[in-house]
Amino acid sequence: MTSHLFYQTRDRRPLLERAEGIYIWDTSGKRYIDGSSGAMVSNIGHSNPNVLTAIRTQMDKSTFGYRLHFENEPAEKLAAKVAELSPKGHNKVFFVSGGSEAVESAVKLARQYAYIRGEDKRSKIISRLPSYHGATMGALALTAYEPLNAPFRAMTMEMPHIPAPTCYLDNDNLTDHDRGIKYADMLKDKIIQEGPENILGFIMEPVGGASTGALVAPDSYYARIREICDEFNILLIYDEVMTGVGRTGKFLACEHWNINPDIIATAKGFGAGYIPLGAMTAREEIVETILSSGGFQHGYTYAGNPIACSAGLAVINEIFKNDLMENTNVVGALLIKGLLKLKNKYPSLVMCAVKDYLLLLRW
Repeated sequence: MTSHLFYQTRDRRPLLERAEGIYIWDTSGKRYIDGSSGAMVSNIGHSNPNVLTAIRTQMDKSTFGYRLHFENEPAEKLAAKVAELSPKGHNKVFFVSGGSEAVESAVKLARQYAYIRGEDKRSKIISRLPSYHGATMGALALTAYEPLNAPFRAMTMEMPHIPAPTCYLDNDNLTDHDRGIKYADMLKDKIIQEGPENILGFIMEPVGGASTGALVAPDSYYARIREICDEFNILLIYDEVMTGVGRTGKFLACEHWNINPDIIATAKGFGAGYIPLGAMTAREEIVETILSSGGFQHGYTYAGNPIACSAGLAVINEIFKNDLMENTNVVGALLIKGLLKLKNKYPSLVMCAVKDYLLLLRW
């Protein structure tokens, strides 16, 4: 069958028929295990009946209400739940439809906050090399991956980068603690090099995603990064698009290190594949400053869509009802046990564990 769709390449894929739980069937009847949860999205599996019921129930009430004209109950309930589960002070939630939109929103919120405060020179956001923060033009400026950046470099603002904390590759005599400090201090060096007055923020994934294959830094890295951001009065932005909503055994991965970022972007598992949904949260002082100045000059047509928010609330309810975050911890411990056996058998395996849960396995 000729396809009129195009994405990255001409490569064809199996034609999806249906999905349930961890399984997907194509139209030939072949069954697949969705071992990666799609693009790390389907956190609660496919075709969950309670989520589908929530979507259908809301569809019978209303499918759309423009955010500048109406508030809606699902969006209010979901925002309250997200605020409850977020770090202290993150009492305001801004809904989007996906990860790139969440990152774009975080960057623009940070910029407007600085602009209102008369810090107009603050326009640079430091990210890590390599990194992936999205494919829209603003998010792409933060992404550091040459095949994605090269065609559009002339159209995007060049942002500074520091090396990702690939400590497991280092051949030195440092302890893990000292390696974490070494990589974190690269941020301080870059801030000084670029001029602190020009730096708006630093964005990072707490657990590296598409560009670094579940990279986890030593524990010391996270606290030191927070200290440096505070020292130079720049905003710490956590990209939890992949790691958020229970993916690492906590609702947000920042909880593993007791870090409270200034702004958090999340998506993927938020809608869990049932509907496009993401969110940005920020410290209330940032949001209130912007609202008091006339409002956030940013937004999306489908932000806070009632169907999407009904699905998101149902997804979170399923995560807690079925204790899926604790299950992540239990299964993670079993995974570590098995992988440690492989490590003993094959010394070329390099592993890094955080909080007793395996988060990195690379050759």
